[in-house]
Amino acid sequence: MKRIALVVVGVVLGFGAAITLLPALGAADMGAYRQLDLFSDAFERVRANYVRPVQDGELIDNAIQGMVSALDPHSSYMDAKSFADMQIQTKGEFGGLGIEVTMEDGLIKVVSPIDDTPAAKAGIKPGDFIAAIDNVPVQGMALNDAITKMRGPAGSKITLTILRNGAKKPFDLTLTRAIVQVDSVKWRREGDVAYIRLTGFNEQTDPGLQKAVRDLKKEIGPALKGYVLDLRNNPGGLLDQAISVSDDLLNSGEIVSTRGRHAEDTQRYDAKAGDITGGKPIVVLINGGTASASEIVAGALQDHRRATVLGMTSFGKGSVQTVIPLGDGGGALRLTTARYYTPSGHSIQARGIIPDIAVAQGEEDDQLPKVIRPSEADLPGHLVGEKGLKSDKVPPIRPAPGKKYDDFQLSYALDLLRGKVTVSAVAQNTKTQNAKAPDKAKGEKAQ
Repeated sequence: MKRIALVVVGVVLGFGAAITLLPALGAADMGAYRQLDLFSDAFERVRANYVRPVQDGELIDNAIQGMVSALDPHSSYMDAKSFADMQIQTKGEFGGLGIEVTMEDGLIKVVSPIDDTPAAKAGIKPGDFIAAIDNVPVQGMALNDAITKMRGPAGSKITLTILRNGAKKPFDLTLTRAIVQVDSVKWRREGDVAYIRLTGFNEQTDPGLQKAVRDLKKEIGPALKGYVLDLRNNPGGLLDQAISVSDDLLNSGEIVSTRGRHAEDTQRYDAKAGDITGGKPIVVLINGGTASASEIVAGALQDHRRATVLGMTSFGKGSVQTVIPLGDGGGALRLTTARYYTPSGHSIQARGIIPDIAVAQGEEDDQLPKVIRPSEADLPGHLVGEKGLKSDKVPPIRPAPGKKYDDFQLSYALDLLRGKVTVSAVAQNTKTQNAKAPDKAKGEKAQ
């Protein structure tokens, strides 16, 4: 049901000879009061006549949740427990399955599993739908309630009923919950190239990136050709961390701007001098699971020509959510308060970051049903994107028939950084795309 929050309005009359007259209420105010009267009537009738006794707090929580969640797919109400869980999660540790989800058509839709978590190890994939949790259908269940049910003590088991495009029928997966320590930065040496993967943006991401760069510089030494920054299936996280990560790799210029409802809400974030890589070439990997904060980083590096962005078009979540605490112990609103814009002044809302070089992993296909490769534009109630922008329809480069790669996109990025003839591919646009790649891969910066 759709619900709205209660608003208590008090009028204080002056005591004594002078009485201050309140200004007349406008038509809009009167309309709001009439709607609140309607809500009050519904509240009392449910409270008095529902088949079982219902706590006032339960009704109010549900009313707020309904009001906020109906606005867009990313706004929600968190009760006190959910708010506390969220605060723990942003610190980089929580108990559960390690899965980023959203709500679509009354079901829980997987945006991305987090690396090395129970969800990833069980084979849950982006685009999967969770139809039931421990045999309890999620249809009609609030997103936060479903998330709460999926969390629990480490070592406890949970069964998810999965709907997957291509599967003939739903199937069950039994997972064991764990303490999910989100090491949001992972790195390794790929010969003479530094590979760094960001799995999310929590409070540890920027310090982790700086440590990764220091360690890889020391390990590889003067032979270091450049960096691969892997943002694939990175669902995002904290805005300030996305800004800090971008700042680490830029010497100057705008990183991102956020624009809210009012002109005074506009904020711009600029990079300070100092590139921790020393200006080495960077290739950024993205795909349909690259969302939100990770799109800010990819967009900033792309617009400043600091990196070549390679892969598939990203998710397209170009909105900013602000967490607004409500009273003492009253939970919080996670409310969409602004859109963000890349340095070029464009919103990627419902559009995504379009890569400089479109490279498919092999199983990826831009013609596949949206249930397999979900995007912001597929979510009911999403904010409308910027008009007048055209999407890049260039067919992606694919592995040659019969050739097998553990990670074709990474192989392509490594060859690009090394200045080699890139790995064999069968796309008519290969020469066209590669012709513009070398300058960007050398780390050319906008002046």
